Amino acid sequence: MAPGEDKDSRMFAGLRDRLKGTNLYDAKVGAIHFRNKVGKFANLVNPNHRHDEEHEKLTDEKRSRIADSHRFASFAPERDGNKIKWYVDGRDYFYAVSVALEKAKETIYIADWWLSPELFLRRPPYFNQEWRLDQVLKRRAEAGVKIYVIVYKEVAQAISCNSAHTKHALHALCPDGSPGHGNITVMRHPDHNVFENAGDMTFYWAHHEKFIVIDYEMAFIGGLDLCFGRWDNRQHQLADVHPAGVQNEMFPGQDFNNNRILDFQTVEDWKSNELSKADYGRMPWHDVAMCVIGDCVYDIAEHFVLRWNFVKRDKYKRSDGFDWLTMTGREGENEDLVAVQRPKHPVGQYIHHPLSPLGNRSWAHQQPGTVHAQVVRSSCDWSSGILTEHSIQNAYCDVIRNAEHFVYIENQFFITATGEEQSPIHNLIGRAIVDACVKAGKEGRKFRVIILIPAIPGFAGDLRDDAAMGTRAIMDYQYKSIHRGPHSIFEQIKAQGVDPTQHVFIFNLRSYDRLNKTPAMIQQEEKSGVKYQDVQRAEAEEIMAEGLHSTTDEKPTLGDTTGNEEKERLTDQKRRFEAQRGEVGLDQATTSKDSIAHTAMLNGGKVSEQEWDGDLEQEKENFVQEELYIHGKLLIADDRIVICGSSNINDRSQMGLHDSELSIVMEDYHTIDSTMEGQPFKAGHHAATLRRLLWREHLGLVPAQPLDASKDPNAQPADVCPNDIMEGREYEFVADPMSDKVWDMWTGNATTNTQIFRHLFRADPDDNIKTFDDYEAFLPRHNKFKQGHLHDPFMPAEEVRQKLDQIKGHLVWMPLDFLCDAPMAEKGLQVNAYTESIYT
Repeated sequence: MAPGEDKDSRMFAGLRDRLKGTNLYDAKVGAIHFRNKVGKFANLVNPNHRHDEEHEKLTDEKRSRIADSHRFASFAPERDGNKIKWYVDGRDYFYAVSVALEKAKETIYIADWWLSPELFLRRPPYFNQEWRLDQVLKRRAEAGVKIYVIVYKEVAQAISCNSAHTKHALHALCPDGSPGHGNITVMRHPDHNVFENAGDMTFYWAHHEKFIVIDYEMAFIGGLDLCFGRWDNRQHQLADVHPAGVQNEMFPGQDFNNNRILDFQTVEDWKSNELSKADYGRMPWHDVAMCVIGDCVYDIAEHFVLRWNFVKRDKYKRSDGFDWLTMTGREGENEDLVAVQRPKHPVGQYIHHPLSPLGNRSWAHQQPGTVHAQVVRSSCDWSSGILTEHSIQNAYCDVIRNAEHFVYIENQFFITATGEEQSPIHNLIGRAIVDACVKAGKEGRKFRVIILIPAIPGFAGDLRDDAAMGTRAIMDYQYKSIHRGPHSIFEQIKAQGVDPTQHVFIFNLRSYDRLNKTPAMIQQEEKSGVKYQDVQRAEAEEIMAEGLHSTTDEKPTLGDTTGNEEKERLTDQKRRFEAQRGEVGLDQATTSKDSIAHTAMLNGGKVSEQEWDGDLEQEKENFVQEELYIHGKLLIADDRIVICGSSNINDRSQMGLHDSELSIVMEDYHTIDSTMEGQPFKAGHHAATLRRLLWREHLGLVPAQPLDASKDPNAQPADVCPNDIMEGREYEFVADPMSDKVWDMWTGNATTNTQIFRHLFRADPDDNIKTFDDYEAFLPRHNKFKQGHLHDPFMPAEEVRQKLDQIKGHLVWMPLDFLCDAPMAEKGLQVNAYTESIYT
């Protein structure tokens, strides 16, 4: 008999063993789980319930000690020897992801704000149907790969990404009894079920990370979700009309989107699209991401495992369909660091990762890279069950303050404070910018902060509409961050005797194109009685192949039986449309190109030289423009340090208390001989080559890309090859970021482009719009002209073409005077003291 053990305790222990597996035992466990479930209501009065027990305090102290020992107070240490490859825009990134996923052998982790199972990773879709995301994941699951996905569970009334469809579509890929069944598991968080999570409901904040981990061997991290609207190439075309055949489309169904005209609708029915490609251009998308091989992969994986186990604890603790994950290096007394719990009556298994020894990874012992890197995050109690961490903000402030020559920023938002006087804004990236500029100004040193953000952040329609109040509020906070009011960046720099206009510069991006809606195609519509929009719907239906049409049932069915009539109707319309091809002369090759976006790029020719199948006066109706939406979350300092990830510059992303984010700070120890302000300079290879490509794209000093990325080194994962830096005259031209010649071209292009877009399209926002009356005079509200089309229908066709010839690249100035004399966001039901933090 063991010490302290009596006869009765041994008897009851034996009784418990005999009862296990019986109905009585199951009822007891069920009662315990029910009691714990009901007990969650107590969390309403105890928001600190994850941190008040002794073991929780010990875990918090352990995490704090680790973070305090690391730069930026991050959970992750600095790590040498990483191979890191950059990707600019979606074409290269998604192709590389497709290659990497296809090679997965053991596990795939995916964390996304939005994941569209029907996203095509390679284009054009009709010829790459096996490269649709769900089909790639299905193949890997059938091969035995375990796939774990965490997506943000949206508030359906506010956001249209429909994570329920994502979950059900992925779970239905491998039904019961089929190969791969059970190998794909999808979690959604946070929960909005008041009965399940009474004290832990989060309506305002989102899981915003975008990263992938494959076999603990490789990771992708950056600004690109695996979702609709993100695929793009560097010429950023708006047009997707194809007289030669709808099978040539690049953006099927809801992947063709322009949120300024119509937001995503019923995304679970991905083939539908209410926006006609024959009438409107899409909103182009600019983004940046990384592929990582090295020790930092472990840290990205650790963040995923923490989040997985936290959601398991928070939402799926009593569900045997979701297992706990343990990981090498976080075992035994350290498994609490990744939120592993071992309740008395656990539900679900404990699965140890990686499945094969961590030391087997090639990066652990072969060909180390040259990038010194560190993973940083914004995370807290609601998102990960931890005390608040804002190491991303710490990194931004530190890197900006220590920059000596320039800071280059691309971000979706720019809302920041210079001190405590700008409530409700609290992140202090703005103060770091002020400090860096004032220091340089007083030292008489040339120093620039160059910021690229969208002309309109978020997705408003007409900015004058009441529905755009939220977007106007965001813009109002941005202007107050930059230059409006005594505590803005400009005014704080000026208050210390330094001219801010010599140091801080703000730009947007904008693109133009021509819809290839030729006279022959219009005839084809008339003769067939079928609109091109119906044909584009039929095409989307065709390449949908197997689709989920039921997305709310727990057991959705593959293949649509209820929609057969609609499918047959669309197929018939497409058949009738195609039957008229010969009658209108479209059986011969068309001379007009499906897109002319390439004319803004290097060696792309002139718009005035582009052929058009018809009268030039008709062509005018087809010219379109749109803001080029900047979605990347990127900082480059002094051609040495890069920060890239999911984090915007606003309180939501930077404070740690709000949206969850993951980014990576990188400094390449492999240097290249360069120049800085005309002087010899050792630049980091990774930072300098990325910055040079970005600047060449924005200046129009790089060629347009073909759709096929198979032969492009920049569209391969980091284990295949390094980046192709595309050396040449243009590469050398932008080598010195402080060169007067480069700056003259940068500002010159921005000025010319801004003027042309204003003159031809009345592109808004604009500096000439200082009040809402000005807005009406500049861009009258009527339906005479379609959104994004030419403003003056009487301008001669040749003049339009010649003016478009002058646009190079995509740079335009940000209109800092827009609505400067008008209240942009009046306080009311939508914007008030309770809702301000949503917009900041």
